[in-house]
Amino acid sequence: MDIYPIFIDFIRAKGFDVPASAWSVGGRMRAAVDASGVRAMTKLFGHSVRSELLLLYLVETLVCFATIYVLLVFGLAQAVPIDRSAALVSAAVLALSSGLVSSASGLYQPAIWRRLGRFLLGCLVAALLLLVVANLVLGILAPDQTGHARWATLAEVLMALFAATMLTHVTFAAAARGGLLRRRLAVLRTGDAPLRLERDLAGPEARYEPFEVALAATPSALAQDPRFTPASLRASRIWAVIAADPAALPPARRAVIERAGVRVLGETEFLEQRLSRVDLSRLAPNWISRAAGLNRSRLEVGLRRAFDILASLGLLVISSPLLLLTAIAIKFDSQGPVFYLQSRVGLGGKPFTLIKFRSMVVDAEAAGAPRWAAQRDPRITRVGRIIRLFRIDEIPQAINVLKGDMALIGPRPERPAFVEELAAQIPHYNDRALVKPGITGWAQVSYPYGASVEDARMKLAYDLYYVKNRSLFLDLLILVATVRVVLFQEGSR
Repeated sequence: MDIYPIFIDFIRAKGFDVPASAWSVGGRMRAAVDASGVRAMTKLFGHSVRSELLLLYLVETLVCFATIYVLLVFGLAQAVPIDRSAALVSAAVLALSSGLVSSASGLYQPAIWRRLGRFLLGCLVAALLLLVVANLVLGILAPDQTGHARWATLAEVLMALFAATMLTHVTFAAAARGGLLRRRLAVLRTGDAPLRLERDLAGPEARYEPFEVALAATPSALAQDPRFTPASLRASRIWAVIAADPAALPPARRAVIERAGVRVLGETEFLEQRLSRVDLSRLAPNWISRAAGLNRSRLEVGLRRAFDILASLGLLVISSPLLLLTAIAIKFDSQGPVFYLQSRVGLGGKPFTLIKFRSMVVDAEAAGAPRWAAQRDPRITRVGRIIRLFRIDEIPQAINVLKGDMALIGPRPERPAFVEELAAQIPHYNDRALVKPGITGWAQVSYPYGASVEDARMKLAYDLYYVKNRSLFLDLLILVATVRVVLFQEGSR
């Protein structure tokens, strides 16, 4: 991962002139370049990551590290002798964990900054999750500390972590609202009508977005427009030129702009990277041939399968007491089998039998026509409502993963009748079957539960983004986000 392009962007955003040569220092310090030669946003293993969120992670890690180290050396050490090198390692472990637990608590979602109650709850959950790690660390650093002293120390750690997390995110929320992290864009329209991104960034919510449209013009007027000279773009602190049709930009002018260190991006490419979903209406028919997520090495395929097996076995073993209690509750709550077996469409369109805990009454589709679940669906049992809320009904699908029908992460498998219906109405719908379906996926953590054709269209946009950019790093992000979805019951029905 190159941090250098982020640093250059930050310096240029503050009005300092950075020569184009700075982008090639050491031969490695360039922003990512795609197949067409266009510099893209910051990417980690193929997945676009907002630079301001990456900066937030780095700052939060440093703040948590300093807080815990000071607490261990000058706080806990007053009661129990602690080796400073051990305190250094312990603080580093907690600091590196801070970003994961903040993500699992939803603190990296820009929308959370607009909801004070949800933000404070996220900070508390993050601190509690870090407290679990802190308890393990204290067990190593101070094994003799027990009872009241141990609880007092943990309470001190909890308050310190809560304060550090809240302070860091409040500072970034204020910076985002005040426009300190904002990047300025210049847009090239095909006509007089504004681009979609201009409309998106014109509303009141735009103050939390890292972008603003500073200049606008048409390609025909570009040659005579003095605002689009390299010097003017740098003086206006323009981060990128966004073109509705990049091919309409004169190659000579485009080369001059890029040499000045200003990115040139197509609107579709920019929105895909910003929203982390594809634009189905502009998806090329041959997009599969250029999907890096489908070109995996044998080593990665083997690692992915090994992880699926180990994670599924671990999930079944750890949750076995919960699974037993759930099975008993289902049996006593309503008549019918404990498990629900249903045909779903898997890899390459091949059907398989999905295993779930039964959450609806027997013969829920007695009329014979498949139905989507609705809000407060009367077919859902009392126990079914609870296990759906916390996704407990999904855990038996780990058996499908062990059998090889599913993966831990991938597009959710749909029923054959729904697949046939949706494929007839939504282009590229069958492309979901290019990878194994999963228990959780990018669409599941990015979009709420869907029960309509339009919802299916939106979820497909996220699913195909995953297929296109699939990597072990993106899988890790999905696993962490799944914790958030389960903890806060997002999208349950």
